[in-house]
Amino acid sequence: FEIKQLREGTFICQAKYIQDMLKRFKLLDLKGAATPMQTKCHLELNPNGKEVDQKVYRSMIGSLLYLCASRPDIVLSVGVCARYQAAPKESHQVAIKRIFRYLIHTPSYGLWYPKDGTLSLCGYTDSDWAGDKDDRKSTSGVCHLLGRSLVCWSSKKQNCVSLSTAEAEYVAAASCCAQVLWMRHTL
Repeated sequence: FEIKQLREGTFICQAKYIQDMLKRFKLLDLKGAATPMQTKCHLELNPNGKEVDQKVYRSMIGSLLYLCASRPDIVLSVGVCARYQAAPKESHQVAIKRIFRYLIHTPSYGLWYPKDGTLSLCGYTDSDWAGDKDDRKSTSGVCHLLGRSLVCWSSKKQNCVSLSTAEAEYVAAASCCAQVLWMRHTL
């Protein structure tokens, strides 16, 4: 982690780690991309697809998961790609490379914690309904702010299959509220 202490607050990023990771996977020559995943990208199990090196794919996923500690903007994309580690195909590797292209475009993104913040706790959540094409489960996205500072975030496939958008949103909201209550108790 690169931590920069400034008069106005603290900035955390992993720009050097991104450069080292791109060098390790020989991806320095990729063009940048404005988003970590295409808007209409729906990955799925593809038994007939061309297989890729499972060891390299898992290594890429592991490196990106470590990066998620300071880059909440890639959590969803990395999580979706991580679902296919058992039998990665060429389409999954293309999605992983898109995340790396996004990192090339945004190497200095990170977390900003301003010095003059209040201690009000707030949580936001959203979900997609039946977003996973393989098992029709929804994905919940959650973020929690303490004042103006992002302190907790996650993107996770729900444990149950929701029968409606409202049910998927309710499951996401319940998870978010549980986390807020735990954080409130801890603070």
